[in-house]
Amino acid sequence: MAVRVSIIEDDRITRESLATLVRRDPELQLVDCYAGAEAAIKNIPSDPPDIVIVDVNLTPPGSPGLDGADCVASLKSTCPRIQAIMLTVYDDHQRIFKSLRAGAAGYILKRARPAEIIAAIKQLDAGGAPMSLEVARSVVASFHGPTPQTESPALAVLTRREKQILALLAQGGSAKEIATAAGVSQGTVRVHLHAIYQKLGVDNRLQAVNVFLGR
Repeated sequence: MAVRVSIIEDDRITRESLATLVRRDPELQLVDCYAGAEAAIKNIPSDPPDIVIVDVNLTPPGSPGLDGADCVASLKSTCPRIQAIMLTVYDDHQRIFKSLRAGAAGYILKRARPAEIIAAIKQLDAGGAPMSLEVARSVVASFHGPTPQTESPALAVLTRREKQILALLAQGGSAKEIATAAGVSQGTVRVHLHAIYQKLGVDNRLQAVNVFLGR
């Protein structure tokens, strides 16, 4: 069965280019396109797609209206099964964190190659969390700040070892680096990460670290 996709993008050329890209792939089905958050929020719940591609900056800075993260948050509240990929020219980690808090599970740049965009859609449908390399680097860089002075109440459900693993993850460590630092195997790290995701009610590493950082 084809993956059903809707596009929410205020730039007409970008919107039409994305629509053409989706239509050309036999494994994808274009449901609809929207030029703004309001129209999407009004119409999508009646026929929700599997995935929405959303421009994170739907409204110009300082203008009234909902931005991409607001749009995703609203859609997730009415259609919790929808998965969202944020699409933008920006690699500002603050925008990324806002989108992740809203419920987005992927974040790619508009300058990504068509093949990357299609791969991201399919990766998200398969349960992944696609993110452009430049965006990932921005996120990792933001993780190299100080550890929160006070522990978030959300972390109370974790064991001491799980908190250690999550803290190492928040510092940008790979599974191999975390395993070395914690003195365990990479397999054990993966087991702990799975438990952490379940306890925190998140779907991927970035969302787990978001909880750790209190964002």
